[in-house]
Amino acid sequence: MTDSAMAYEFEQADDTAQVPTSSARLVPRIAIQAFCVSQAVHDTMQNAAADRRLSRAHVAVQSGGIQAAISYYSNAPTPNLVIVESDADAQQLLDEIGTLAGVCDEGTNVIVIGHKNDVVLYRELVRRGVSDYVIAPVSILQIIDSVASIYDDPERGLSGNAIAFVGAKGGAGSSTVAHNVSWAIAELIGEDVVITDLDLAFGTVGLDFNQDPPQGIADALNSPDRLDEVLLDRLLSKCTDKLNLFAAPSTLDREYDIEHEALQSIVDILRSTAPIISLDLPHMWTGWMRRTLLDADQVVITATPDLANLRNAKNLFDVLRAQRPNDRPPYLVLNQMGMPKRPEISLRDFSEALSAEPVLTIQFDPQLFGTAANNGQMIAELPNGAKVAGGFTDLAKLLTGRRVAMKPRKPRFAGLKLDLFRKKG
Repeated sequence: MTDSAMAYEFEQADDTAQVPTSSARLVPRIAIQAFCVSQAVHDTMQNAAADRRLSRAHVAVQSGGIQAAISYYSNAPTPNLVIVESDADAQQLLDEIGTLAGVCDEGTNVIVIGHKNDVVLYRELVRRGVSDYVIAPVSILQIIDSVASIYDDPERGLSGNAIAFVGAKGGAGSSTVAHNVSWAIAELIGEDVVITDLDLAFGTVGLDFNQDPPQGIADALNSPDRLDEVLLDRLLSKCTDKLNLFAAPSTLDREYDIEHEALQSIVDILRSTAPIISLDLPHMWTGWMRRTLLDADQVVITATPDLANLRNAKNLFDVLRAQRPNDRPPYLVLNQMGMPKRPEISLRDFSEALSAEPVLTIQFDPQLFGTAANNGQMIAELPNGAKVAGGFTDLAKLLTGRRVAMKPRKPRFAGLKLDLFRKKG
């Protein structure tokens, strides 16, 4: 980090269970129209439409239930998905669904929100082609999961968990946290991980893992429409059996800009190929940065205990809490605690200002982290790094909901082996 820090303290944050988390992937670019009867379901649909998982879909919410839908589609084409609410009894509901089917275009999916907890009715609706039957009252995440389950493509396989790591301020150590936690997920928990270094100008993932790949994320961003799993394999740098790097360029021979649509398509492909995608984000605030943080499944914010970090961290927390109301708040990591002769904000004051307890606190230890950075090693690979590495492992377990499955492997190398000044071919 600047990457210094540590002896760690790890604590389960009090708010980890405050907000339920949907496991659904992002819904594709489809048209959804909902016809509601009750105000409660109408409001839930409106709130679901604002959720990040439906950000690509075009959602329209109306009143009137199934009868309104039948009337509307008698003179208009149907969208990809129709959601209808009904408080009718079983036979009336089945009759109305039969009439609705007569005005729907082929290929239209239908979700019914009903008020009767009747398994026989559910089976009959499914037999007649209804995609799902959800019993009111419904939550936002129930709606999202129901919609997403229809458009999950089994041929795509995995729906990877994208974890965004961002620093509250430059030098807070977010990249070091991202790399060490990702290493723990891969080497100790046993999940395949792709670390994507999105600091195109000054990213350090290659240095931190003693790699110097000739290609990486910039090549993919230049031609996102050409990227498929075959090309992806060529662009990724294999670090270990379970850990792959999507490295940033190591030169400044051109300017680097990121288009959000291009990055989004790359992350979608990564999600289909690996269970964990670690997004190592630079400290900046742009349109693509904001969208990437809002789209991520989980967010980890690393800060140091000073006023600028506190202000920036609070701003990030406020934005993410407001615009991701159905997700767990970001995880907070406090780094470089106890730096000699530096006045710092207390852990209690920092936590109270953010209304969030840190899940990991890391003590200032420049010798340990400087050695790891210069050697291109992870903290767990150093003889005196076990205690600090345990904090990264605990955070890895928290992010994945998994236990440690493996013993740490032997260090990959003992010293710096990259020739930073060799000529590029």
